[in-house]
Amino acid sequence: MNRVNLITLGVKDMRRSVKFYRDELGFPTNEKSDDPEIIFFNTPGSKVSLYPLESLAEDINKADPPERGRFPGITLAFNAKSEQEVDEVMERAEAAGAKIVKAPEKVFWGGYSGYFTDPDGYYWEVAYGEMWEFDENDMLIIS
Repeated sequence: MNRVNLITLGVKDMRRSVKFYRDELGFPTNEKSDDPEIIFFNTPGSKVSLYPLESLAEDINKADPPERGRFPGITLAFNAKSEQEVDEVMERAEAAGAKIVKAPEKVFWGGYSGYFTDPDGYYWEVAYGEMWEFDENDMLIIS
């Protein structure tokens, strides 16, 4: 687990944030909607996405989402190339002292995903999607 493929920012107002990042700052994306469910930006190296803050907290743990005042609204992601790799990375993180906050499972968008927190409480998603492609540097291709 030596790469960060995706940095997700939990946002309070998607329209405002899409306008800010896409329309004002010029972050490149193929997304045309002003109010998408999620948006991915094709930045060099790691990708950046915007996702509603409440939905991001519920994705981590629907039954007991991180508290708004304690959840900074940012997650880091390692995108794996198989479900087995997701399991291996999660096991390695736990053995290193990470707290598993959502064990890997099949998720609503069709992939396989889990979350852990590092010793400082930063949330990491470890996920696999069979639809994903990677470039020669193992970076996620988002079209």
